[in-house]
Amino acid sequence: MTHKERVLAALAREKTDRPASWLGLPVPGAVPELLKHFGVGSVDELRVRIDDDVYPILVPYDNPPANDIGCSLEFAKRTEGGHRQDERTLTAPGFFEDYSLPEDVEKFDWPDPARHLDREESRRRAMSAPADRFRMGIMWSAHFQDACSAFGMEKALMNMYLNPDMFRAVIDRIVEFYLEVNEMFYEATKGYLDGVLIGNDFGSQTGLMLSPEALREFVFPGTKRLIDQAKSYGLKVVHHSCGSIYPVIGDLFDLGADAIHPIQALAANMSAPELKAAFGHRGAFVGGVDAQHLLVNGTPEEVRAAVLALREVFPTGLVISPSHEAILPDIPPANVEALFDACRE
Repeated sequence: MTHKERVLAALAREKTDRPASWLGLPVPGAVPELLKHFGVGSVDELRVRIDDDVYPILVPYDNPPANDIGCSLEFAKRTEGGHRQDERTLTAPGFFEDYSLPEDVEKFDWPDPARHLDREESRRRAMSAPADRFRMGIMWSAHFQDACSAFGMEKALMNMYLNPDMFRAVIDRIVEFYLEVNEMFYEATKGYLDGVLIGNDFGSQTGLMLSPEALREFVFPGTKRLIDQAKSYGLKVVHHSCGSIYPVIGDLFDLGADAIHPIQALAANMSAPELKAAFGHRGAFVGGVDAQHLLVNGTPEEVRAAVLALREVFPTGLVISPSHEAILPDIPPANVEALFDACRE
């Protein structure tokens, strides 16, 4: 099987020659030790070294200082000293904190995606990605998280109940922004992309941050539009959410997601056996290898044992990966090596 065939088979819950796998996205601080440990000169060489199946393609969105599609909407109120995008939090007061009328949504200076998305670079990145890998655009399109930033999380959640028209006006406008920028990216990369990663964090360690009913009313209509758009380009959709999201996993599959990422292994009701039993007939998963404790504090032997156990639970239907999209500096490279060695056994 090629790498792409392996991932597509896993997403379709069909037999694979070995487990599909994805390294994830090493943060800059983790890269030097990884390269040193594996004796390679770049992250691309590292992916070849571990025989990874997924090749992530980052969206070239020019909005300094972040230059990241995930930080494309800067809602945080500015302080006297200014405010940098990479310092924003969901709980900081947001631009719309003091607005209450739906028509106020256009008082924000919404960016024009055509001015920030580099379509030529998008195409170059997609065309230069290894054709035998599963080429996955890292879109995020985190409309719920952005809506929380737009008001400040507490005000956002209050508005769902006290001023729902205002909340809908803002989150719907955010969705329109992402639909526009995503279409530009999909058009630029047409024929060179296999799937996308989109998503929002809905869960905490112990449960959802808001009720399933609130997600279905206010958030999932936008999720549906984003998934349908990607599907219209023939792309597989991996939906991301950290935390314990068991009560809405079925909803996400119903909305059209092909796989759920990242199976936060230590969160409530997110163990691999539980998910396989409840949803293994409905869709696939990506993740599963605990990045909160095991990969950080465990031994290579313990990591190997965990991966082999995952293989028993999910002979297919799982792309094995850390239970967080980012490889952080606190993960010993030897444990990363053990993870991928166990995938190849």
